[in-house]
This record gives sequence, C-alpha cells and structure tokens, in this order.
Amino acid sequence: MTRDDRGTMDADEIADQITSAGFATIEDALPPGLLARLDGGCSDSAAEHFLPGGVGRGAQHTHDAGVRGDVISWLDDSKEADHSYLTLMEGLRVDLNQRLYLGLFDYDCHYAIYGAGTRYHRHLDSLRGQRNRLLSTVTYLNDQWADADGGELILYHSTDQNPTARILPRPGRMVLFLSEDFPHEVLASRKPRHSVAGWFTGHPA
Repeated sequence: MTRDDRGTMDADEIADQITSAGFATIEDALPPGLLARLDGGCSDSAAEHFLPGGVGRGAQHTHDAGVRGDVISWLDDSKEADHSYLTLMEGLRVDLNQRLYLGLFDYDCHYAIYGAGTRYHRHLDSLRGQRNRLLSTVTYLNDQWADADGGELILYHSTDQNPTARILPRPGRMVLFLSEDFPHEVLASRKPRHSVAGWFTGHPA
C-alpha cells in the first residue's frame, strides 16, 4: 500500500453512528487515487469478467434479473488496488471490534455494476442469528453522480415499511449497516452505478 492509499476513515465516527442509529454514512472514505483505481475495476474491459448476481441461498440460489440486476466480480487480493482496499477494510475490522465488540471475523466483498434501469429489490443480507454477515458495507466508485441520476440505497429498519434512510451513491461515500437489522433495496439509476459491496462476517460456528 502506498502512502496515498492510507484511509481517511474515522473509526470513532463510524462506531458512534452505528451505536446511535445502526448504520453509518461516511463521506470521502477513500483517497481519491485509490477510488479512481477501484472504479477502473468496473471499466468496460474489466466488466467482461463480471457475472450476474444471484438471489437466495444454497439450493435456492438462482439468477433473477427482475429481482437483482447487478453483475459482480469478487475482489482479488493479488491485484494492487483490490489489495489496498482489502487492507484498509481489515484495519477497519480491527478498529470496530475494539470499539463495538461485534466479533467481526473476516471480510468478503465484490465489485457491483448496476446498468441503467436495473435495481435490487428489498432484501436482507443475513439471516438473524446465523452470524454469517454482521456488518454490511457499500462504497460508491463513480467519479460523478447527480441527484437526478437516482440509484439510491434505501434502508429499512426491521419490518418497517417506511424507509429509515435514502442514500445517494455519491463518489467516495461509504455506508455501513447492521446486516441482520436493515432490509434494503437499490433503486434504478439513469446511468451505470459502480460500487464495492461487502460484509464483515462473524466467526464460523
């Protein structure tokens, strides 16, 4: 990792927001150079290696573009930009465990590209009590994003039907939320939407 790739995330701020609201929104979470290189991982040439995102678990795992319209590619630690991002998130995992005692054990993440007009219907990242995913994250990569471009992340608390938060995918913005507590959806955008979606997992049983 280069000096320019060192993170600007404030673990105390993130922990305070999660403690008070169950989710956190951090602006300019990554250095601009790293953000640009990660966005390059969603370029047209790189996207040739992306696959449709699935829905369901185990034997029920399927691809349904009507429910989930993104294509994904898992980060590769052997690639420079991916390694830098994974190193930053490992540091954040350690810092949040010291502050929140969540028992975060590991971190998995993938690039996600939503084409114009695609979305992901309301869903939950984790089944309550299974501790397979404890804290979800999404980092937005596009170099520009206007309000009119859409593509918002909508968070709901538990079974509430009214949104708790409506978050635009601003460049460099990172959102973290408790995976078991917040169903969420991704609204359709007017242009391709690039991000890294991930989860801090619990210790395997």
